[in-house]
Amino acid sequence: MLKGIPAILSPELLKRLCEMGHSDKLLIADGNFPTHTVGADSHIVRMDGHGVCEILDAVLQLFPLDTYTERPVSIMKKVPGDTVATPIWDEFKNIVAKYDSREDAIGSIERFAFYEEAKKSYLIIATSEKALYGNIMLQKGVV
Repeated sequence: MLKGIPAILSPELLKRLCEMGHSDKLLIADGNFPTHTVGADSHIVRMDGHGVCEILDAVLQLFPLDTYTERPVSIMKKVPGDTVATPIWDEFKNIVAKYDSREDAIGSIERFAFYEEAKKSYLIIATSEKALYGNIMLQKGVV
């Protein structure tokens, strides 16, 4: 145990976060995301039993977002015609706003382009999140 470190963050996850350099990408993936297919060349940390929002909030307490890019946070756009509600996006916005003062730090990427960007992630955190379109990608900045 360490002081000031959210208990949800495992030693393995802390190690991987420390290994990341500026501009490296971290994906916190929902339970439906093809983590092991898309992340074949990424480090994967499983956090079964946890949701994306609780992990996002804990990670952002330690993880600096990139200030050299307009939108260091990305979510997957809904497929055209998909009418599913995405209330988790509002939760993402509220959590990111706690740690980043930019009003538009979150961008959106077309589904298949998101998969291609996710392949470049240094780290993917696999969660049990049930919300559809509940994936969020972060680009690391400097301390």
